[in-house]
Amino acid sequence: MREDVTLQCSECKEQNYRTSRERSAGKKLQLKKYCPRCRKHTVHRESK
Repeated sequence: MREDVTLQCSECKEQNYRTSRERSAGKKLQLKKYCPRCRKHTVHRESK
């Protein structure tokens, strides 16, 4: 079963992306994505 999550920039704290992940995964999702506010690639972490 999958759940929708929002990804938040670790530097400016803006929520930029929405994606889905497996509900049974233990750790929070972390992806390196482009942040339009920072204008660079940063780590985006799962937020609620």
